[in-house]
Amino acid sequence: MKEADELKKIVKEKYSDIAIQSDKNSSNCGCGCTPAQDLDYSILSEDYSQLKGYFPEADLGLGCGLPTMYAFIRPGDTVVDLGSGAGNDCFIARRETGDIGRVIGVDMAGPMINKARENAEILGYRNVEFLLGEIEQIPLPADSADIVVSNCVFNLVPDKAKAFSETYRILRPGGHFSISDVVSEGRIPEKLLREAELYAGCISGAMEETEYLEIIRSNGFIDIQVMKKNKTEVPSDILEEFDSTGEFLKSGAGIFSITVFAKKPR
Repeated sequence: MKEADELKKIVKEKYSDIAIQSDKNSSNCGCGCTPAQDLDYSILSEDYSQLKGYFPEADLGLGCGLPTMYAFIRPGDTVVDLGSGAGNDCFIARRETGDIGRVIGVDMAGPMINKARENAEILGYRNVEFLLGEIEQIPLPADSADIVVSNCVFNLVPDKAKAFSETYRILRPGGHFSISDVVSEGRIPEKLLREAELYAGCISGAMEETEYLEIIRSNGFIDIQVMKKNKTEVPSDILEEFDSTGEFLKSGAGIFSITVFAKKPR
């Protein structure tokens, strides 16, 4: 696995490029794709089009779930979306919080922040804002959010324990999160795990599910529940290059998208 700073640089550049290309009406692939191979990861994304508050221009196909469906957002809530991209989940959340609530998106890619702000301006939302920052150092005070949501982002963070610690810090006592992410079961081929470009594509960043849930638990969260779990079929061209021996398929290992709910104690 590459060093943390290098991985962050790759992810930031990848998602900045996606935001810029979306402004040029170019096609995007969910969770990014490698420029050399143009691999499509939209298999991880779910259909938002039927959700109230959906704004197509904010949907870049980068998620792996529908975290707002399990966030139990109420009118007046303050909702923080970590890794907010072009604002897709923020605008869904805004539909639930109404005018009296507050929605804050945090993203490390400047072009994504710019695109999200443009979208919020088009929609006329005055209670939705977007902040530049990393989720290992969230630019918000402690106890400032009722709910945290995130969609296919924590798996891209090298220090997941720090990211969940920061999530705990910004949640108010009694608050909760709903996070969609990518996890693994069984042994993933070392060659795939070492591929930094695939890290930005959400596959080699996948952590073993039991370890992932233990990190959440060790950071003080309670009532941890996996609300939804779907197996992802890894594209054959990826398997051919990074699992030429068939080790991954033979082992019964798998990549899954999950949505996890957990609370901060009162």
